[in-house]
Amino acid sequence: MIGGGPLGAEALTLGIETSCDDTGVALIRGERTVVAELLSSQIRDHARFGGVVPEFAARKHLENLLPLVDSVLRTANVSGKDLGLIAVTRGPGLMGSLMVGVQAARALSQAWGVPVIGVNHLEGHLFAPMVDADDLRPPFLSLIVSGGHTEIVRVDALGRYALLGETRDDAAGEAYDKAARVMGLPYPGGPEIDRMAREGDPGAFDFPVPLEHTKEIEFSFSGLKTALLWQVKRLNEEGRELPLPDLCASFQRAVTKALIAKVSLAVRKTGIRSVTVSGGVAANSALRTALTHSREARRWRAWLPGFGRCTDNAVMIAAAGRNAWNRGVRSPKDLTPDPSLGIGGTD
Repeated sequence: MIGGGPLGAEALTLGIETSCDDTGVALIRGERTVVAELLSSQIRDHARFGGVVPEFAARKHLENLLPLVDSVLRTANVSGKDLGLIAVTRGPGLMGSLMVGVQAARALSQAWGVPVIGVNHLEGHLFAPMVDADDLRPPFLSLIVSGGHTEIVRVDALGRYALLGETRDDAAGEAYDKAARVMGLPYPGGPEIDRMAREGDPGAFDFPVPLEHTKEIEFSFSGLKTALLWQVKRLNEEGRELPLPDLCASFQRAVTKALIAKVSLAVRKTGIRSVTVSGGVAANSALRTALTHSREARRWRAWLPGFGRCTDNAVMIAAAGRNAWNRGVRSPKDLTPDPSLGIGGTD
């Protein structure tokens, strides 16, 4: 294990995020002051494939990561030896992508004589709303909703988490991407469906709201995706032009209602009335509106991150890593990725 005491208020933490297809590097001072931040997105690279290709993503991380680290340090006018800590995502995520980040972090740790800590990507998402909200404190509920994850976590304390429920099948963001493909819309599907839905009628098609009235905190989006597929097939067989705005608005209504229903259930079951949301789908306009202005939203206070903190980013990894280090968490010298890493339990 790599030792060392707690970091001081002015200590610098370098965050590295390579869990999927975004290469993120950030430098923070103290708990949340962002000194410099860069993100290299691979959306255009993977768009022609209609989704993320793991091997290609890993190669792009290899190309992008060290130049981004160099640029962030030069922007902040510091060197690697000025750092107090390197925080890197160790999972969950794509194995090849995670390996690039972890191996680079370990090499930089040795070269600079700076300790490194592996960060749970999901814990990073828990910290995303806290970066811009210094009055957010546990306990709170966190809805993590992205292309790879849809789950509700109870945050009893920083470092003490309980997974209350997750999706049975597709994550919400994955369902958006698959729905977009069914309708012939470009990748990534979430932003495109959200944009088109603003011009459509959410009541035009009566798509089912998955598990809306069950008493378990769980999600499922495969049935909704199938309902959309059959509706598009019927319209095509009838020779009708697809009413894309109406299809998008109706699909989005069902997804949003499913998410809000389970947040409401979690609030009732736990009695916790502070709710955060993070992950790429947290940028969805319908979800953000429902979390703050729907009838159900009267039961809680919602904490929404800025749009730049919704998707994968290195600031949240740096913040989570620094907090974990000061809680006494340490990573072994042979830190390795864990693509199936979950969340729950205590440090």
